[in-house]
Amino acid sequence: MTDTARARVLVVDDEPLVAESLRRVLSDEFAVETTADPEQALSRVSSGESFDVLLVDVMMPGMNGVELRERIDVIAPDQAARIVFVTGGILLPHVRSLLERVPNAWLEKPIDVEGLRELIRRRVRGESGAWRASESMR
Repeated sequence: MTDTARARVLVVDDEPLVAESLRRVLSDEFAVETTADPEQALSRVSSGESFDVLLVDVMMPGMNGVELRERIDVIAPDQAARIVFVTGGILLPHVRSLLERVPNAWLEKPIDVEGLRELIRRRVRGESGAWRASESMR
């Protein structure tokens, strides 16, 4: 089991300020890397990189977060299960429809940083039941 201080987190968000903000607030406890490009995230996972948590924006140009999850699921189902979606548009019907297609947890922006930290800690400890409970994060 990974120590939470060394847990690897990948933030995939097309808004660099959001990605950098998440990196800054989480990097004191976790090893956080960011990318604004879902294709790059897919390439990293395809090449064998493994993350304890992948924080993925739902709405991104080119490939949305759910499409990224579906593509990762084909090559690394364990990594697809570790995705937590981040969205600012949960009230939009098309965003809700995308999220209802997948079993992953999701968080609304603005993100409750302490709740996110606890979600990552639970995942690292292997508490999968709590991991999928999006309701506890809203």
